[in-house]
Amino acid sequence: MPRKPATPAAEVSKSAMYRADHQKDVVNRLRRIEGQVRGLVEMIQAGRSCEDVALQMSAARKAMDKAFYRMMACTVMEAVYESENEEHAMQEVEKSARLLERFG
Repeated sequence: MPRKPATPAAEVSKSAMYRADHQKDVVNRLRRIEGQVRGLVEMIQAGRSCEDVALQMSAARKAMDKAFYRMMACTVMEAVYESENEEHAMQEVEKSARLLERFG
């Protein structure tokens, strides 16, 4: 489906707003993860069981995965918002898909 023409300022503004929202969300997620990691260090230093530590590590890892996927969603949306045409947008989306295959 062809993209609707929009003024460049509107596209940049929409893209910038989307990016700012995503960055805020990802930073908040990373701060929570940072707290989880500090808690893990404290658990290990306190001599907590390996099972308890592993459980909390798993939770931190899943939280990191979610932050990664949110950031990848941002790259896809930027590709769509910032592309001059549909072909360029598809190239950028494919690039993001390759990153997901590689790191996701």
